[in-house]
Amino acid sequence: MNSTTTTGKIFTAYQKFVIAILAFLQFTIILDFMVLSPLGAQLLKELHITTGQFSLVVSAYAFSAGASGLLAAGFADKFDRKKLLLFCYAGFVVGTLLCGIAPDYQFLLIARIVTGIFGGVIGSISFAIITDLFVLEKRGRVMGFVQMAFASSQVLGLPIGLYLANLWGWHSPFLMIVGLSVVVGFAIVLYLKPIDAHLKIQLDHTAFEHLVKTVSNLSYLKAFGATTLLATGGFMMMPFGTAFGVNNLGLTFDQLPLLYMVTGIFSMMIGPLVGKLSDQIGKYKVFVIGSIIGSIMVVIYCNLGVTPLWIVMALNVLLFVGILSRMISSSALMTAIPAPQDRGAFMGINASTQQISGGIAAGIAGLIVIQSPGGKLEHYDILGYVVVGTMFTTVVLLYFIDRSVTRKALAAKAAAPQGQPVAAA
Repeated sequence: MNSTTTTGKIFTAYQKFVIAILAFLQFTIILDFMVLSPLGAQLLKELHITTGQFSLVVSAYAFSAGASGLLAAGFADKFDRKKLLLFCYAGFVVGTLLCGIAPDYQFLLIARIVTGIFGGVIGSISFAIITDLFVLEKRGRVMGFVQMAFASSQVLGLPIGLYLANLWGWHSPFLMIVGLSVVVGFAIVLYLKPIDAHLKIQLDHTAFEHLVKTVSNLSYLKAFGATTLLATGGFMMMPFGTAFGVNNLGLTFDQLPLLYMVTGIFSMMIGPLVGKLSDQIGKYKVFVIGSIIGSIMVVIYCNLGVTPLWIVMALNVLLFVGILSRMISSSALMTAIPAPQDRGAFMGINASTQQISGGIAAGIAGLIVIQSPGGKLEHYDILGYVVVGTMFTTVVLLYFIDRSVTRKALAAKAAAPQGQPVAAA
């Protein structure tokens, strides 16, 4: 049953399964991307590469994901979302396997491109599924649980991945992700129902015409502009997070798993609370609060020198409160923008915008941050100020998007027959 017609406050058993399987799927996708950051210091040493080359590995995934998202956007609403999800997930598993057997830098770079081509589309398909199956008033909660994958990757994935990397080398975390992904893939095949209601309302457009129609919609363009800057912060800071912790903050490789685990545990508790709060007080308000907290923490963190582990942990937790508040609230707000027949295309283009702008941001970060002969990263504070600037700019952009979504909801409510529940966008 499509829950856009459901007014109850409790999720059905099947809805809970959908949330859980999307969360596990996102866990594998996010872990595959995030595991590169803690492996950064190890890859710089073992592959004998520069910070610029390492940022290119990160950017390669982003650029290929962005390109594939744009190419797939015109077709995204032409197929059953379950079938499209399985096809892309299979390609992602193959790409990750290639990362797990990469013998050198060039092979790893190609493997990241392959992984990005398929993995970059999966997030947009997942968000389209959430938009299809859950009303707007519940999407904050859904996003809160699905985005727990971000925190779970820190609690379970990164510490285990780092442990395996320290024990058996940097290839082993990718092979671990392959094993987990195969299990998730079988669960999707066996239990996820077809998601094809959108096929009944499709207009007679070619894939190219559908793509052009979507990218030329003014309200959609505003959202893509906001997404461009939303991606900047994470992609700029993440690639060098571990190298900064080891070389500037004085952390050891043995302390990194504990740091990620503690941060992740708190993030797992915070995510659902943020999602519930965004449904109760408003998604934009939560986004503003998260932006204020995040900007303060970024400035403090990027200007640190050698720091005790417990202080780094506390600052990391507060930083992720801001990050999760921005991620969950903005993701839920974005789902209210596209019309039902455009959801797949919108989410695909939005994901592509995020990946491409993130790739550019990672490349710029590689130009700003340099590594001194002693190993210390220089100009990380400048990077932090750039990130803060993008945070405040997105606060302004999201304000206008929130107003547009509110007007749309009020118009739908006024047009609905009296006493009849309104199906959220």
